[in-house]
Amino acid sequence: MGLQIDIGAIVANWKALAAKAPGARAAAVVKADGYGLGADRVAPALYRAGARDFFVALAKEGRALRPHLPDDARINVLSGHMEGQDLTGLVPVLNSPEQFFRDRAMRPGQPFAIQLDSGMNRLGMEAAEWAQVRAEALAARPDFIMSHLACADEPDHPANAAQLAAFRAMTEGCDVPRSLAATGGILLGPDYHFDMVRPGVGLYGGMPFADAQQVVRLSLPVIQTRLVQPDEFVGYGATWTADAPRRIATVAAGYADGILRALSSSGASLYADGVACPIVGRVSMDLITADVTDLAGSPAHLDLICAEQPIDRVADYAGTIGYEILTALRQRYQRTYL
Repeated sequence: MGLQIDIGAIVANWKALAAKAPGARAAAVVKADGYGLGADRVAPALYRAGARDFFVALAKEGRALRPHLPDDARINVLSGHMEGQDLTGLVPVLNSPEQFFRDRAMRPGQPFAIQLDSGMNRLGMEAAEWAQVRAEALAARPDFIMSHLACADEPDHPANAAQLAAFRAMTEGCDVPRSLAATGGILLGPDYHFDMVRPGVGLYGGMPFADAQQVVRLSLPVIQTRLVQPDEFVGYGATWTADAPRRIATVAAGYADGILRALSSSGASLYADGVACPIVGRVSMDLITADVTDLAGSPAHLDLICAEQPIDRVADYAGTIGYEILTALRQRYQRTYL
């Protein structure tokens, strides 16, 4: 069955997150090809639902997305104005005085936005840098000023309040729309919402939006099922040995398809109609093996991502986060959009 993507669920998640910040404009983060799910399908659906502001990481992503959205959709590029890039039809989010002066020299009168560093120390102008260019930048009328929270998925983390205070201090009196909250920030409450919110992973069914509708189902075709006798092993390195007669199914997917090798012997399962079939042996490049002894018959496919094992549970088994599970999904899957 391949990779099943519920566009309706993405739209419902966007609406639900937007409703949590009723005083703010709800944008949509569609970087990394819509978190691996297809920005050319996700962004137009969100536009039809009312989104007008979209965020990508790179100008290349923005150029690829631009033909799929009407002219009034704003595509903001989080990496800003990198030297030599074509920003036609895009809005660079400028991260440094260098980017600001480059952009104003090369794109006078064209739209831009500003990112400030409120404490994450990753992208954006620090307070002293912002003070140097603030007057000139505000005179040029940026579309908005934004920053990004480092620990929004931990509501009690002191960094949240500290970054909020820093952002307020740097933007007080600016009279420009402000944006601080992505998915986690939306859930922190109204103090963090400002004029625009930027839901990302929550759109795609990921934590920390626990109430999200599930977006992805990943069904893997079974190539072969065999009986393995006691003391016989399965897979590379002979890391798993049968302790009794077991039926083992081999499915057509592996780490070349973005299914992390760390899922080997992790406790993760593949599922058949709600029944867990433990992954046994190592995840290899193109193949995964699972114990289907408890099933009545031989399944035609097994699910890795499903209602019983959503993306963040898969991530827990792999020792990572739901973002990586989503964005690791490769293009070899046959994709079905609902």
